[in-house]
Amino acid sequence: MTKPGQSWPPTDTEPAVPHEDAPAPGSKLGVHYSHCFGCGDEVEAGLHIQSSVAEGPVVVSQFTVTEAHQGAPGLAHGGLLACAFDEALGSAVGNLLRKPSVTAKLETDFVRPVPVGSTLHIAAELDGVSGRKIYVSADGRLDAADGPVAVRARALFVTVGFEHFTTHGDKDALHKFGVSDKERPKDWDINP
Repeated sequence: MTKPGQSWPPTDTEPAVPHEDAPAPGSKLGVHYSHCFGCGDEVEAGLHIQSSVAEGPVVVSQFTVTEAHQGAPGLAHGGLLACAFDEALGSAVGNLLRKPSVTAKLETDFVRPVPVGSTLHIAAELDGVSGRKIYVSADGRLDAADGPVAVRARALFVTVGFEHFTTHGDKDALHKFGVSDKERPKDWDINP
């Protein structure tokens, strides 16, 4: 999804090699937090994105646009589509690299409208790593994995320590991920 005249990633990177404990290709990925707007199963108007691991450093995700996701009548809201890509890109980073990380920058290119009732198929690929920086990009296709491209995105994620979530978010985040302090290994990696 590189624009003419621009390189992606914008810096020298190392290959993004999946963690040895990353799910195998073909694995369906579960919900990382039940109240997550992107993948959670307890958010009524959420995206309910479903993801699985593909070949290479790729995660594929799908979600169906409902009436609750509209911007203009009958069309998905652009900000909501950006949210879907943030979730899909983050799923690739979290599940394949198994490092807690956060979105630092997200760019989206809206190529064509995404109607209510359509299913967006997003293929997110890890593009490279440079220190704490993780570069990832994705294409979103309408109604099939080989359908027309509707949205493209690329993002920069930055790895953080788990204390990022407990300091800046919910102090009980660890427990909400279902892990007690005693069970948490010192080098525990999470799917953010």
